[in-house]
Amino acid sequence: MQTDFTATRALFDIPEGLIYLDGNSLGPLPRAVPARVAQAMQAEWGQMLITAWNKAGWMEQPARLGDRAARLIGAEPGSVTLGDTLSIKVFQAVSAALQARPERRVILSDNGNFPTDLYMAQGLADLLAAGHELRIVAPEAVEEAIDETIAVTMLTEVDYRTGRKHDMKRLTAKAHAAGALTFWDLAHSAGAVPVALAECGADFAAGCTYKYLNAGPGAPAFIYVAPRHAATVQPALCGWLGHDAPFAFEQGYRPAPGTERMRVGTPPVLQMAALDAALDVWDSVDMADIRKQSLALTDRFIAEVEAACPDLTLVTPRNHASRGSQVSFAHPEGYAIMQALIARGVIGDFRAPDILRFGFTPLYIGMDEVERAAAILAEIMATRAWDRPEFHARARVT
Repeated sequence: MQTDFTATRALFDIPEGLIYLDGNSLGPLPRAVPARVAQAMQAEWGQMLITAWNKAGWMEQPARLGDRAARLIGAEPGSVTLGDTLSIKVFQAVSAALQARPERRVILSDNGNFPTDLYMAQGLADLLAAGHELRIVAPEAVEEAIDETIAVTMLTEVDYRTGRKHDMKRLTAKAHAAGALTFWDLAHSAGAVPVALAECGADFAAGCTYKYLNAGPGAPAFIYVAPRHAATVQPALCGWLGHDAPFAFEQGYRPAPGTERMRVGTPPVLQMAALDAALDVWDSVDMADIRKQSLALTDRFIAEVEAACPDLTLVTPRNHASRGSQVSFAHPEGYAIMQALIARGVIGDFRAPDILRFGFTPLYIGMDEVERAAAILAEIMATRAWDRPEFHARARVT
């Protein structure tokens, strides 16, 4: 059945007249979330108190919701669990890969990767103090840089700044041929583009749920461990909920079976309730339809903006296979231009040093919004409406 995007739009609470092109940073509120969170607070926490861990199934949330998310990233049942932040999950996955390749010392990444991933990898290398190296190359040089020295490739499938999309299948195959493992950050992939972790043979992956999956600020991250590794992977963060028997309160650590061993601390129950409701939106959605419509929307936006705004430089790939679900343009006054857009009801965001970034989510964005957003941007550029003091004043969050 074809996805009904008119129906999915009605599932979101977006202020009237607002064109929201920032779901790649924070997804909007699904209408069902407040009631579901209220239920968790009032009927579960309020009435059941601590018994809700059993009666309301709080303890099983990470695995149950992990399976729901797994469908959207092409992962096998039981291979995904949720909790903690994406930074924590990056640390867990990369450290597990290094332990599985003890004879190798190189983590390979690219300079388009999200800085947190690079920070976590460098911090891990420093912590291990065993000669590990974080090797960073240009995105287009990754394939050539994969050789027999690499322990793990650490790549974000869709570049957060430009929207450039790596070929997961090809790079994973190249890594495996060289004896390396792979870790994929899906922060800008999950819910945005079709992902096929199992088909591509990925070893580890992680992502967040507050962007395209719309689970709200602070929503938990997910981690994927390929089933072939699940029984042997060694968690570097040995939290009590990753123990085989958490309530036996043993002094020594025994990892839980499978991906459950990648749990660390107490799950964020209220945030997981929000995620549970947000994932309901996806029950009637086909990722192939999402991709087709996303490409149509981004194609139109690129064409309209380039025709009317010659001072803006496209930095997102034109080639569909190399593009995620966002469009980015560069301009020396990108920050001020974005503030002028926001003041006119078109919300995107800015990424240093000069990138105007726009996310396209067919669940609630249609062609009419795309054309209006492009027209407003064109007017701002033509009239230099962005060149006002209030638009140049930098806020803490850009």
